[in-house]
Amino acid sequence: MAEATAIGRPAAPVLEGRPGDAELTDALLSPIFQPGPRVARGWLLLVGLAVLATGVFGVAIGATLTLGIGAWGNDIPVAWAFAIVNFVWWIGIGHAGTFISAFLLLLQQSWRSSINRLAEAMTLFAVVQAGLFPILHLGRPWFFYYLVPYPATTGVWPQFRSALPWDAAAIFTYLTVSFLFWYLGLLPDLASARDRAPTRLRQRLYGVFALGWNGSMRHWHRHRIAYGLLAGLATPLVISVHSIVSLDFAIASLPGWHSTIFPPYFVVGALYSGFAMVITLLVPVRRAFGLERVVTARHLDALAKLTLAMGLLITYAYVCELFTAWYTGDLYERYVAFVSRPLGGFAGAYWLMLACNVLAPHLLWLRRVRTRGLPLLGVAVLIQVGMWTERFVIVVTSLSRDFLPSSWGSYAPTWVDWSLLGGSIGFFGLLFLLFLRVVPFVPIAELKELRETRPEGLEATA
Repeated sequence: MAEATAIGRPAAPVLEGRPGDAELTDALLSPIFQPGPRVARGWLLLVGLAVLATGVFGVAIGATLTLGIGAWGNDIPVAWAFAIVNFVWWIGIGHAGTFISAFLLLLQQSWRSSINRLAEAMTLFAVVQAGLFPILHLGRPWFFYYLVPYPATTGVWPQFRSALPWDAAAIFTYLTVSFLFWYLGLLPDLASARDRAPTRLRQRLYGVFALGWNGSMRHWHRHRIAYGLLAGLATPLVISVHSIVSLDFAIASLPGWHSTIFPPYFVVGALYSGFAMVITLLVPVRRAFGLERVVTARHLDALAKLTLAMGLLITYAYVCELFTAWYTGDLYERYVAFVSRPLGGFAGAYWLMLACNVLAPHLLWLRRVRTRGLPLLGVAVLIQVGMWTERFVIVVTSLSRDFLPSSWGSYAPTWVDWSLLGGSIGFFGLLFLLFLRVVPFVPIAELKELRETRPEGLEATA
């Protein structure tokens, strides 16, 4: 019996047609073995652009290491700026991958099977970008190991009352668990790539990374146990990691920061930007590789609905923030919330944030926007712009308007700041493009299992 929606209309399938094992395997391995000349040329062009942007990133990092963070626009009182904005933005993007992979796995949501590996890879690459910015912001990044609680004979120990050691622990834990979860799910498909690789070198490489997987019952039994345990471990990290990041702000006695709403506010914002990034990556990949039968309109619709839900929650958080500033009667909070942000020197960023994060997602109420690639991609890009701008507004406006007017100051980013932001996006894109051509980015084994165990989610075609 086919699944149905709440209004009685049959739900869109999660896999169109009923391909056989060999047909499904060949189709999902073709992007890494035989992508086609048009796709290969487009991929090479994008890789070239990403390498160029990564080179700019390297130049900006070199300028930072050579000249110090004085090459940035940071100054007193705005000692935090692009580096922390970029850090919070990237670590937030990484949350959706774990949510889609682990949380939806525990909830037994079948539609996740076609997109979870792409989301997991996005998580890993985003966390790599996020981890670079706190290290660069140290001023002397070659002493980054001071953040690690190791038994130093010199007696140097981290200052646990600082937010930095907690950020380091959160990032490292999240990256480790996310990598193990991603790699464990990849093992059966690496074995499939090993068995169908066109050259002996590729067979050996995929064989090494497949760790001897042979598809036996013993292997599958242990795989399921380990996969479930890692999913259960990764799910709380979605909440804990960005809650820790939010405390970097909430423990400071600055107007607009010291708020108990920050942990849930940051978690919702992280999922919001993360879902938008999944859509931003998924729509072009789906079109380029012709995966419309595997990544169907149902996947786009589900992702759009989750994004809309997060958008409504982030709007509620904005309202709560304004209400709290008014209700407390704190003059400084009221000034930041009602004067400095909407009317001050960074008012343009504030209103851009509201337009992208509050107004744009309402387009997702329309089903034709949720299920069509180009309109959905446009909304997702606007949300990404809005979420980065939100982090900029939070960081810069509170720091530039402290309690005393005598300590007020402005902020203007330099070319190094912009290069670090654009370069990190290019580096992220380079890692993602390499991932698309190296490993199967759609889970072959999971789709085969879905076809056998959940036939109600499939659609027969002539």
